[in-house]
Amino acid sequence: MKNKNIMTTTFLSLAVVLLTQCGIPSANSVKPQSQHNANTQQDSLQHSSLQLKSKTADKSASDSSAYDRSTVSITYYNKVKDQARIEQIINKYAKHTADPALIIAIARELRGIPYVAKTLEVNKQEKLVVNLSQLDCTTYVENVLAIYLCIKNGKTSFDDYAHYLRMVRYQNGEVSYPARQHYFTDWIYENTQKGFVEEIQSPNPPFTAIQTLRIDFMSTHASLYPMLKDNPQMIERIAKTEQLLSGKKFSYIPKSAIHDTKLLRSTIHNGDIIAITTSKAGLDTSHIGIAVWLKDGLHMLNASQIHKKVVEEPMTLYQYMQKHPSQTGIRIVRVKTK
Repeated sequence: MKNKNIMTTTFLSLAVVLLTQCGIPSANSVKPQSQHNANTQQDSLQHSSLQLKSKTADKSASDSSAYDRSTVSITYYNKVKDQARIEQIINKYAKHTADPALIIAIARELRGIPYVAKTLEVNKQEKLVVNLSQLDCTTYVENVLAIYLCIKNGKTSFDDYAHYLRMVRYQNGEVSYPARQHYFTDWIYENTQKGFVEEIQSPNPPFTAIQTLRIDFMSTHASLYPMLKDNPQMIERIAKTEQLLSGKKFSYIPKSAIHDTKLLRSTIHNGDIIAITTSKAGLDTSHIGIAVWLKDGLHMLNASQIHKKVVEEPMTLYQYMQKHPSQTGIRIVRVKTK
């Protein structure tokens, strides 16, 4: 019985790892250097229908959402350092065409940044966390996309980057815990609605498998999440998101089919976002990264818990996934270039 309890506890801990940006929570892992906010904002428990009052004339979907930038409460880990890095990358590629090569270039600029889990869990109330000094698998992809959107739309300021990061991370740009896109399927849906990405589910083959979602981990294990403890209203909203996702079906490529073939090279493009599907109960995906083709096959740029930093994984994706029995295949999300 003791061993069974240990195994149950281990699974629950692992599941939280998978759901919270692919990392093990650590109470001392993140210490924000400072906090800057114009107005303290309470977590909202209802979707907002307000229109974003953008400072710019950008007409993209990203600017038709929930909050005026001046009202967003932000936590910076190291604003001076991160701002310098962001502006350096944006200026370096400012004249670059918005294409897959740009996505790969930005993704490679972030190599070597330490892997740290739970970097978004540093506040008692949800705030937009800007931290380019520590990344996990989800925040890595979010930061690459936010920088890409700045360059694509001719935006060059650190404030523009923070704006796009918020839009990528939250439903309708609403900075609240239940509006954060905890499940990657929700992340895909929301960013598709904003015109940032689109999910690829054909041709068949290689998209020969179907994932039918059964999502409920957060609402059924609320005690594992500090923000959800003793907060039935917030749990209810998380559960509603889970209900909306559950039952949905998505085509994916089984891991047995991830070989270096002409078909796969024409189907998966450099710069595509790879979402690794999982057999773990209550979850949809377990890890994400960015596709990059090398001479020996498909690899993944990712914030790696194994390597403890952002890397261009030395193993092919096929080799990598064979080492993880619960990983069943990959869903493909393409960043829009137009």
